[in-house]
Amino acid sequence: MFDFQYFAPTRVVFGRGVEARTGQLIRELGVSRVLIHYGGQSAVRSGLLNRVAASLDEAGIAHIELGGVVPNPRLAKVREGALLARQFGAELVLAVGGGSVIDSSKAIAYSLAEPEEDVWDLYARKRKPRGCLPVACVLTIAAAGSEMSNSSVITNEETGEKRGYRSDLCRPKLAIMNPELTVTLPAYQTAAGCTDILMHTLERYFTQGGNMELTDQIAEGLMRTVMKNALILRDHPSDYDARAEVMWASSLSHNDLTGLGADGMDFVSHGLEHELGGMFDVTHGAGLSAVWPSWARYVCRDCLPRFVKFARNVMEVEPGRSDEETALRGISALEDFFRSIHMPVTLKELGVEPTEDQILAMAASCAKGAGGKKGTAKLLYEADMAEIYRLAR
Repeated sequence: MFDFQYFAPTRVVFGRGVEARTGQLIRELGVSRVLIHYGGQSAVRSGLLNRVAASLDEAGIAHIELGGVVPNPRLAKVREGALLARQFGAELVLAVGGGSVIDSSKAIAYSLAEPEEDVWDLYARKRKPRGCLPVACVLTIAAAGSEMSNSSVITNEETGEKRGYRSDLCRPKLAIMNPELTVTLPAYQTAAGCTDILMHTLERYFTQGGNMELTDQIAEGLMRTVMKNALILRDHPSDYDARAEVMWASSLSHNDLTGLGADGMDFVSHGLEHELGGMFDVTHGAGLSAVWPSWARYVCRDCLPRFVKFARNVMEVEPGRSDEETALRGISALEDFFRSIHMPVTLKELGVEPTEDQILAMAASCAKGAGGKKGTAKLLYEADMAEIYRLAR
């Protein structure tokens, strides 16, 4: 076990109908003016936006709204939101939506704290933030875990770059979580969300040292729980208990709990997917399932004990004649799970067939964004990243 610090300051209010308490809960943060940030029309059609606004009105909190966030949230919308919020005098950004909306809200909050700076410089790793306005959320999609995480991902549509940034400054102060709000999600989005949740823990699981048995058991239990309930939701999408299990797993998978004591986080699969998202605008969870099997087979011999443990404790496969065979069986078993919830396991199944030039461009951009190298299961460079893309075709 390695030394660690753990910081999880988000207040979670979880259960049926809790969005009705939004105004009261935000008032307790000492806030009187709010930017409500949301995505498409589903929040309007469902009446959720009106319920949240009415709750703010009842609490005497002034508010202004900005919708239009899309998957792989755009830098232009962040800049639009920052300008609107600044003119309104917003003291908090309230995200009503899923990970894309929360990530966009975090970027707006960074902008509001440092209006003289270009927020993209954070994501381009040109500077570090000095502040961030408070962020709160009413969660509608269990996937990204942004409701408790210190990370956000933004796409610069002018350059085609999709970049993430991590800082504890942006961790939400409040997460309002009603699993009922996720029942109307399309099956594909539910499955992609479950995949993203799994991947947030997988990225922390495959490391070279410092692993704590307790942390491992939390991680393994979380992954088994997500897979079990993803299958329930595939067949019974209105199952409240399954929705609740997945929603809570979303938060715990990306608030750093499942990686405590280890030697870092891998997140190569996320980096590879970010380039796919930036170039082809794919669904994040589906992009992850499309690249993970090829990444896993590429690195597993260099992180064999962890892959064997994963195969036995999470995928519960029959041991092979060698550790390597057991590890490969575990990878294949997860691949089969992805197929069972209709997630792609190759780029072709994702609907993307990159040319060699596009593969080289994505690998170069991924390596550049990572400072030249990335990975804890195995340290990978630009040439390795290009080869994983090729294997994923």
